[in-house]
Amino acid sequence: MSIEVVATIKEHFGEVRDPRQPGKVDHPLINIIFLTICGVLCGADNWVAIAAFGNGQKEWLSQYLNLEKGIPSHDTLGSTFAVIDREQFSQGFLGWMQAVCELVAGIVAIDGKQLRRSYDKQDGKGAIHMVSAWGEANGLVLGQQKVDEKSNEITAIPLLLAALDLTGCIVTIDAMGCQREIAAQIDDQGGDYVLSLKGNQGQLHEDVQEMFAYFEKIAFVEIEHDYHKTVDKGHGRIEIRECWAFNPHPWQEHFRTLNKWQGLQSVAMIRAQRIIGEKTTTETRFVISSLTAQAKLILHANRHHWGIENKLHWVLDIAFAEDLSRVRQGYAAENLAVIRHLVLNLLRQDKRSKLGIENKRLRCGWDAKYRSQMLNGITSLC
Repeated sequence: MSIEVVATIKEHFGEVRDPRQPGKVDHPLINIIFLTICGVLCGADNWVAIAAFGNGQKEWLSQYLNLEKGIPSHDTLGSTFAVIDREQFSQGFLGWMQAVCELVAGIVAIDGKQLRRSYDKQDGKGAIHMVSAWGEANGLVLGQQKVDEKSNEITAIPLLLAALDLTGCIVTIDAMGCQREIAAQIDDQGGDYVLSLKGNQGQLHEDVQEMFAYFEKIAFVEIEHDYHKTVDKGHGRIEIRECWAFNPHPWQEHFRTLNKWQGLQSVAMIRAQRIIGEKTTTETRFVISSLTAQAKLILHANRHHWGIENKLHWVLDIAFAEDLSRVRQGYAAENLAVIRHLVLNLLRQDKRSKLGIENKRLRCGWDAKYRSQMLNGITSLC
């Protein structure tokens, strides 16, 4: 097993060039990458902790690695990850996901997250922003793309989408990604889209909002549309979600930019009502989609889009303390973010344990057998 795991990491990250000066390298790049994966898997969140894990688990690590030169210091770990090409490293992760997951299916949620403490005032470096693709069906991070410091998510999303096979998938993106070019790219790649619509698409947003206001005024009488409603009760609250969807093309004279959106087949209004005791809050939002006017499916896709917030971003902050990480030298923050995604995917493969992600990391630190089982996910995850 040890040979298989290390060989697989070499295969996935084989295109990552070692940026260090030849002849002055004591620790092979594979040692540094594997040690970091194992350290993060076992609860280490910084270079000092990862090096300490390595020194404490040297005998266990030696079954995987040649440790003639010992364990890399925390300075060596940090300085090496700072100069590893971030694009090559991210491609290594994508290669691994493509190798272990034959097919991406279901809802693929795209959303961004800022690594809050990755900024460096002294060097004039802003906080790093990463856009991730989350596979709701299998609960895995499918890929990630760093947002250029002087840009925004609009430029990063197309690069991330281009790395994925979207055939048969439903891609969900919040209002920032509701762009004609992004919709066209998803359609060209064989996927469907459900995009949140807000003021950044002023004319379309106004037209959709006014159309639904008219339809509600006449109670949708003689209006061809689809409707779906869900009611969830629990934890002292009631949540009611409703969705109305229709094909806008028969009404195209009322939409100023409808023909500019490739693949668009429906628009929908989603109304969410939350009741807690005597307090009721209501939120209404609008989406556009390449799906036909299927209210149930559109509501399902929109609701599950937020799985990326609850199951990825929140977990990274709570279980991995990502927002507290002060790793910021060179490309180290981006590369360590990729490691966290890889480790999260490994931990999510364990369906038998009822432990949360944070406690699974602790168990990996305590239980070498369990740790080895998690590493098997590098070779077979889906």
